[in-house]
Amino acid sequence: MASPLIGISGAGIGGLAAAIALRKLGLDSVVFEQAPRFARVGADINLTPNAVLALDGLGVGDELRKTAARPTHRISRTWDTGEETSRLEMSQAAETRYGAPQLTMHRADLLAALEQAVPAATIHLGKRTVGIDEGADGITVRFEDGTSQRVDVLVGADGIHSTVRKHLLGDEYPDFTGVVAYRAVVPASRLEGVPNLGAFTKWWGPNPETQIVTFPLNLGRDIFIFATTPQDSWRHESWTMPGSVEELRASYSDFHPEARALLAACDEVLKSALYVRDPLPSWSRGNVTLLGDACHPMMPFMAQGAGMAIEDAVVLARYLADTPEAPAQALKRYEAARHDRTARVQIGSRGNNWLKEGGNADWVYEYNAWTVPLA
Repeated sequence: MASPLIGISGAGIGGLAAAIALRKLGLDSVVFEQAPRFARVGADINLTPNAVLALDGLGVGDELRKTAARPTHRISRTWDTGEETSRLEMSQAAETRYGAPQLTMHRADLLAALEQAVPAATIHLGKRTVGIDEGADGITVRFEDGTSQRVDVLVGADGIHSTVRKHLLGDEYPDFTGVVAYRAVVPASRLEGVPNLGAFTKWWGPNPETQIVTFPLNLGRDIFIFATTPQDSWRHESWTMPGSVEELRASYSDFHPEARALLAACDEVLKSALYVRDPLPSWSRGNVTLLGDACHPMMPFMAQGAGMAIEDAVVLARYLADTPEAPAQALKRYEAARHDRTARVQIGSRGNNWLKEGGNADWVYEYNAWTVPLA
């Protein structure tokens, strides 16, 4: 039997990682992306060792290290007293323990590295999926521009609003968590006197919904600030919009002076609503499956949304390469291998208490060596 053609809906982190992994294992794929062009979007991404190890296996790790920062530690501090409740050594210690460091960088740098590793002919831009027809001779993906593409396997890597998930499961909508997030990037030079700028630092607030997280970007030249706080509702059409620096500072006016100094350095900020879904009972049907946010969108509190999507991509490619003549069986094996781990992280990220007072990071940061390196 000829090798199956695998269609991937979505050229985000998970979709591009899947295309790279499949190609390395000798399988053909085609990626459909609704955006008309790649743009430098987003702000930050925090890649913990499990994600970096998988990206090293995909062959893009060296490129990422050109612009990424390597946080020295993962530090927890108490919002009002500033007390340090845990300190996990990262950088070289993480590489020694887990096989890869933690890397923090601009999200666009990760996407650019992944894009460069995928042949241009594999990616089709301006292809918004509007319909999916399954038949005995394959799957036909229909696009908004009136064109279509036949594939043997379809992977929905199209995010929390996934069209492929809707095809599998029908209409369903994510729940607003009652939490909003502020994001800002400031030059490290504005923060002289603030300690631990080279570390991933989390200021734990008076309730689980309130926190301030900072970590370095751009080889340490910039500092990313991520803060969350409760909000009763979200009435805006967009999930992300320009925010108010004054509102940001007022929301954390009773935090420790060192935490407030971080917010005082912000010139502008984005404000986003955080949404979540419960773990799905199933991701696959026949020759159609899901990965990443399409099947397990996560709160950001464990920094594992991208990491789980990258792991999904590698494991999916492994199983499809193992039994290319039986893709439906391969997809079921992929789902069985990934479901419990992603569900545990998905639920754990909601509680926002992981590593507050130390604890064991191994179960997240360690990565199944069976998946790396790829051929």
